[in-house]
Amino acid sequence: MIRRALRVPLLTLLSAALLTAHLSFGADIYRDCAYVGPSTRMYLTSWAALACALGALPAFAGLPRSERRGLALLSVVAAVLLTLATVTTTYWLYAPDPAGGADCSGLARPVTPWTAH
Repeated sequence: MIRRALRVPLLTLLSAALLTAHLSFGADIYRDCAYVGPSTRMYLTSWAALACALGALPAFAGLPRSERRGLALLSVVAAVLLTLATVTTTYWLYAPDPAGGADCSGLARPVTPWTAH
């Protein structure tokens, strides 16, 4: 019975680790100040983190009432927060380029009359 109760914290920790890994890959979207889009590892870590966070919820619901306290309860609360965070990061994967395709700074170069050709 204790092993079933450990599924919730393990899934929650795995989700947090995957979310951290996803956020550390943030520089993958630019190469030489050109937007190249999210990398495959960004997609994999984001979706896997979301799956783990969501998987902790039914794992908690399947526990007997006597095991739904302590570490399992804290973990499921963290899993709910991680679910919100991973849904957000997964949404950002499919959002358009925040820099508008201009460069790394996100600011388009101004076109003035004396520089226009």
